Amino acid sequence: MTTAPHTAALRVPLRLRALAALPFALAACTHVLLLAVWSDRLPDPLATHFSYGGEADGFTGRAAFTAVGAALLLTLGAGWTVLVRRGALWGAWLTAGLTGTLLVLVVHDNLDAADPARVVSPLSHLAVAAAAGAVLALAGHALSRLVPPEEHEGGPAVHPDAPRLDLGAGELAGWSRATASAPLTALGLLFLAGGAVAVLLGPWPLLLVALAVGVPGLALARIRVSVDRHGLTVRSTLAPRPRVHVPLDDITAADVRSVDALREFGGWGYRVRAHRSGVVLRSGEALVVRRGNGREFAVTVPDARTAAALLNTLVERRGRL
Repeated sequence: MTTAPHTAALRVPLRLRALAALPFALAACTHVLLLAVWSDRLPDPLATHFSYGGEADGFTGRAAFTAVGAALLLTLGAGWTVLVRRGALWGAWLTAGLTGTLLVLVVHDNLDAADPARVVSPLSHLAVAAAAGAVLALAGHALSRLVPPEEHEGGPAVHPDAPRLDLGAGELAGWSRATASAPLTALGLLFLAGGAVAVLLGPWPLLLVALAVGVPGLALARIRVSVDRHGLTVRSTLAPRPRVHVPLDDITAADVRSVDALREFGGWGYRVRAHRSGVVLRSGEALVVRRGNGREFAVTVPDARTAAALLNTLVERRGRL
C-alpha cells in the first residue's frame, strides 16, 4: 500500500514580510509626497505616456495619476509580501525601485511644463530606473541575510519510496554535474547575430531585444547543478548570473522524473508555470524538488537520481536535528 507524501507547511518570518513591504511603502509615500509638494509646479493633466522618441502621447489627471501610482505600488507590495521567500527578497526591492523611480521621473519631467503636450521623457530614463532598481536589489539581498530561514511545520515530507543515499550520521557529501543545451546555444547566438545586424541596419531598439534574449539564453546554455548541505544550486558556467538556489530548509522532498520541455514547460531555459518552475535544457531526466509552499522546481540533468537521493537524506537528517 502506497501512502501519500506528507506536505510540510512553510512559516515565513514576519520580519521577512515586513522587509518585502517596506520599499513599496517608501516608494508610494515618496510618489504622493512629491506630487503634493510640487503641485503648484505641475500641469493638470500630466504627460504620463511617451513614444519611442520621448514625445508625450498620453495624459492623466493629477489626482488620478497620484491614486493610480500609489495603488500600483501598494498592489505590487501586497503581492510580494504574500509570496516572498528569503532568497527572493532582492526581487521585491528591485521591483519597488524600478517602478518607483519611473513614477518619480514622470513627475520630474512634468515640472514647470506650461503645455503637457510638449513634455519630453528621454529613453535614458529606463536605464536610470534599471540602475536604481539594481541598487535596491543589492540592498534587499543584504537585508535578507538578517532574516532567519523559513521554518517548516510538521515532519519530513520525504515519501517512503523516494530514493535515498546511504550516508552515515557524521558523514558529509556533495554532488555536482555539468550539462549543456545545443538549442539554447544556437538560439542565443542567433539573437546576438540579429542584434549585430540591427546595429548596422536598424532599427536600433531591436538590439535591446536581441541582448535581452540572447545573453540570458547563452548564459543558461551550459549550467552546473550542485547538491550539498546548503541545498540545490543551479548556476551558469559561463557567467556569474543567472543563479538559482533552493535552500535545504525550503525543500521537503526530491525525486527524479522524465519531463517534456515543450508540453510541460513551453520551451527551454528558465521556465515558470502555475505550480512549478525550472531550468529546462532538454526533455528527459530531471531532478524535481518539492518546496515548502507546495511548488516544484525542476532541472534537467544527468544522474538526477543520485542528486535526489542525497537531497532526501539531507532533508531527513535536518528533520531529526
